[in-house]
Amino acid sequence: MSYEIPKFAMPMFHDWVPRAIRPWLYVLTAFCFQFSSGVYLGAMNDMIGEHAWMREDVTMLLYCSLAGMAVWFPVLFRMKFHFTNKTLILASAVTVAACNLLTMHRLPLPAMALLCIVSGMAKIQGTFECMSSIQPWITPRRNFGVFFPVLHIILLTAIEVTGFLSAAFAFYQHWTMMHWFIIGLMMLVILLQVTLTRPFCPMPPEKRVPLKGIDWQGGALWLLFWLSVAWVLNYGDWKDWYHSTDVWVMTAVACLSLAAVMMRMRLHPSPYISPKIVRYRYMRPIIFFMVLFECIISVEHVLEMIYYEEVMKYSDLTYETLNQWSLIGIYAGCLFSLGWLKVMQWSQYRLIGIGMVFLCLYCMGFYFLVNSEIGYYQLVPPLIARGFGYAVLCIAFMWCLQQVMSFEHFFQALSIFNFLHMFGGGVIGAAILSQGVGYYVGDGFARLTGYINPVAWSSLGAPIEALGVQMEGMVTDLLAQTVKILYGWTIYATLAFIAIFLLLDRHGVRHRIKRMPSWATVGAWTLSRFLRKH
Repeated sequence: MSYEIPKFAMPMFHDWVPRAIRPWLYVLTAFCFQFSSGVYLGAMNDMIGEHAWMREDVTMLLYCSLAGMAVWFPVLFRMKFHFTNKTLILASAVTVAACNLLTMHRLPLPAMALLCIVSGMAKIQGTFECMSSIQPWITPRRNFGVFFPVLHIILLTAIEVTGFLSAAFAFYQHWTMMHWFIIGLMMLVILLQVTLTRPFCPMPPEKRVPLKGIDWQGGALWLLFWLSVAWVLNYGDWKDWYHSTDVWVMTAVACLSLAAVMMRMRLHPSPYISPKIVRYRYMRPIIFFMVLFECIISVEHVLEMIYYEEVMKYSDLTYETLNQWSLIGIYAGCLFSLGWLKVMQWSQYRLIGIGMVFLCLYCMGFYFLVNSEIGYYQLVPPLIARGFGYAVLCIAFMWCLQQVMSFEHFFQALSIFNFLHMFGGGVIGAAILSQGVGYYVGDGFARLTGYINPVAWSSLGAPIEALGVQMEGMVTDLLAQTVKILYGWTIYATLAFIAIFLLLDRHGVRHRIKRMPSWATVGAWTLSRFLRKH
């Protein structure tokens, strides 16, 4: 059944702004928002040294920023249909700038965590407002097989470039320069909005969707639950897990908040996340395999960092510079997914299997290359394979989720999806790998120290300092061997993943791409649902 495609327009711009550059200005604005964060991992070591924090503290602040982004998804459309485009982008830019101004100072960790959460909310609101406004420009038929690959070019490029910029600022200037850089970008966004745009909302003033009825308490409980889980998994290894009272307390908080969320989902007339999302046929398998994928890709943040820092002695800037090679794979993966989903419309099971093949190649590359004498550019092919596989799998899982969910529940499901995709699955994988590193390093020391006899060494007339040098070399080789072993186990996991999706290649989700209505239609539907409930 054919339907007329409305002509693309951006009425929020003044008439004198050339039409050809309007969508590109919003692409630039989306990049500016995506570069922002509460803390920047490229400058992690500098922040640890200056603030006397632990690595786990900075990582937890990053999780707070990601959690703020994920928890805000269910209210994005309510905000879009209540406020004007200009108001949302200006408010997001001011909030991000204020948070970056504050987080460069040494505030108490709870205050830092709150700022990072708010910064994440503003970041996703600004990005969503830009990308939703230019979606009909990217794909007039609102085909998500086109939109998701283009969206991930922006998202994944910003992730890699942000790490490089923060490391470069920390190396050549000071780590706070990244915060000032983001503040400058937000000033640019504000300037563009003030001078080039006017207030515009897809809904007329008399039909604006009110914010009344949003279950803010439910959203806060979801946020508390996920952050409690992240805290336990993040600090568990350092706290010696359940030998620590703090871990028991945070586990109890997670259990109580989950129970409160479940009760609220059953009793509240309009819960923040509807229980209906778990009734969709393929929702749970998609979430399960996405978490498994994130657990596998967590080797990037754990094993790679151990190898670069402890074995190769790379600086943060060297690591981030090397990491930019993954952008080649990311762009190739996005274009490959675009052709697969839009042009060929082939099986998504095979697409996921192909993505896992490239992740397997990445793990195999590091498994065979890891040692203390490897050349810098020998690591480039595995990094390109990692970028390709990661881009393909991110797009494939999000496309599958959109295909199985109705639009009514898609953004609520996307909130759960992103909680687990952005940090949930990764922190689970990191906790498992940290346990593995501890086990294999301890086992290796127990085996090696039995062959070292300091008394016999001193009887040879060799200085005791030479023994220290030899021990340092042994530790380096032991860490390299540990990384190699854990990459080997990861290869087994990826091969099992590949087998599942290639052997079960069938029509798991709808093959035909759904048509998405215009924003005005979606806004009218949202308003009618609100009026029925109130």
